Amino acid sequence: MENLPVEVIGNILSRLGAARDVVIASATCRKWRDACKNHLHKLSFNSNDWPVYRDLTTSRLEILITQTIFQTTSLQCLEIFMDDVDEFSAAPVIAWLMYTRDTLRSLFYNVRTTPNVNILEKCGRQKLETLMLAQNSITGVEPSYQKFPCLKSLSLSNVSISALDLSLLLTACPKIEVLVLINLEIAMSDAQATMELSSLTLKNIHVEAISLDKFILEADSLEVLQLKDSTLELFELISKRSLRHLKIDDVSVIHLDIGESTEHLEVVDVSNFTIMWPKFHQMISKSLKLRKLRLWGVVFDDEDEIVDVETVAMCFPLLSHLSLSYDLRDGLLHYGLQGSSCLENVVELELGWTVISDHFSHWVEGLLERCPSIKRLVIHGLVSETKTPDECHTLANFTSSIVRLMRKYMHVNVLFVYE
Repeated sequence: MENLPVEVIGNILSRLGAARDVVIASATCRKWRDACKNHLHKLSFNSNDWPVYRDLTTSRLEILITQTIFQTTSLQCLEIFMDDVDEFSAAPVIAWLMYTRDTLRSLFYNVRTTPNVNILEKCGRQKLETLMLAQNSITGVEPSYQKFPCLKSLSLSNVSISALDLSLLLTACPKIEVLVLINLEIAMSDAQATMELSSLTLKNIHVEAISLDKFILEADSLEVLQLKDSTLELFELISKRSLRHLKIDDVSVIHLDIGESTEHLEVVDVSNFTIMWPKFHQMISKSLKLRKLRLWGVVFDDEDEIVDVETVAMCFPLLSHLSLSYDLRDGLLHYGLQGSSCLENVVELELGWTVISDHFSHWVEGLLERCPSIKRLVIHGLVSETKTPDECHTLANFTSSIVRLMRKYMHVNVLFVYE
């Protein structure tokens, strides 16, 4: 260890991450203290790393963080996650940001400050590449002054910001590629809650726990779109056919428009969502490169609608992973086995039920017969804690049916996942 260059020791200490571990390790010898001071790149203050953080007063915690940060000279990544701290004073937070901003590449911060600190102002025009901000408010964004020329990833969680400021902030990030918006408190300038965002470089957006009337996103380079736990009257994507991954989970949206950007879709993952199948199918039917299709807990707007395997097989010839949850309503199976076309390239089937019936094993058998290249079968089941004799009998019959069925498919790896 004595022969290691001090820069290498600095890299080792940086990989520890947790500030307490770094401080303890740096006490090993003078060389390690020198590495901590001049070559440490990362510090993390996380209440989950050390329970004692929770027992300290806020002022004592501020002093501890200040002393630790000020013993370094080349921090590139600073993480401060204190879930049990109500708020920090503005003065020490400003001191941390001003001291580190010349070298900082990544900042993760989730504590309120009193009074509120304009973190964008302190970190703008610097080398910051990743910013994760939570439990704060952003006001008065000035793109001409608060530019982030190097920022590639921006995450805002439980942040108060106006729709206009968010739009301006995106404009101030000319290299932005990843945007995460979670549970934002969005201030609107008019009665209609409309948010319009535009970026030429954005590739990945995750929207969660947001309620809006209209959300219009213009992103010519967007590849990944994820919507979760949100309520939207209208969501419109304006893009240049770059979208590859579409995920929708527990979203209420009256009008979903992703335009002509579905041509290169490779993954479509839809769960806990109400759809009009003809319209949704028309939207993704041009996705000839689709490799993964997941329809889980999907509710059909018209109870007579059927998603037949024949259509799936013909529209998506490269499909390799198919996930469907079984839903039998009034004797109508929503994922029908009409036609004779095979899913030639499907190697993994993921099938599940919410209420098991004797028809489930027949449905599984029908799908297996359509997948000549199948290698893996995953079966998800919901099993109630209190089971009636009929439910026990149905589950026993299903188990026996699957055992008999899998004797025909000895090469298939089978996995059961019960909840």
